[in-house]
Amino acid sequence: MTKIFLIGYMGAGKTTIGQNLARRLNLQFVDTDKYIESRYRKKINQIFAERGEEEFREMERKALQEVTQFENVVISTGGGTPCFFDNMQWMNQHGQTVYLKVAVEELAHRLNICKQNRPLIKDKNLDEIRQFVAENLLQREVCYNLAHIIYSAGEWQHCKNAEQQTEELLHLLNTEI
Repeated sequence: MTKIFLIGYMGAGKTTIGQNLARRLNLQFVDTDKYIESRYRKKINQIFAERGEEEFREMERKALQEVTQFENVVISTGGGTPCFFDNMQWMNQHGQTVYLKVAVEELAHRLNICKQNRPLIKDKNLDEIRQFVAENLLQREVCYNLAHIIYSAGEWQHCKNAEQQTEELLHLLNTEI
């Protein structure tokens, strides 16, 4: 039974790489944010606004535990998921964890393109996004670095495409599983 958890900051490519890995390994794919939205019939932004972060994190934890019951699955988690409760320990105990590590500069550029969909950064310019990501990532990496595999997706302007990343991760996973 295979369970692969992809963790990392928003914009790291967890959903894209996760879908590619699932397809190549013939596994199902679950994005925990989409799972929560489907279960509660509301967008994550709406849940945050109506219930607050604390209640969202409880919902997120419950969703993580539910999807962990699935067999033969690649699970893409929300960027904050590993950093709350015992979620990182839970994932490490129940499957293979992979941290998709992306440089701050690259994350800032990716997020700047789609910032309208991200309430925490939608009103920020590129420099403000860069600063926000750098500060936030510094705190979160303590949890992210507990992953079984830390995969560097590249530095700004030297990033690999999703297919290259998928191939490299397949190789790493085959040596780890």
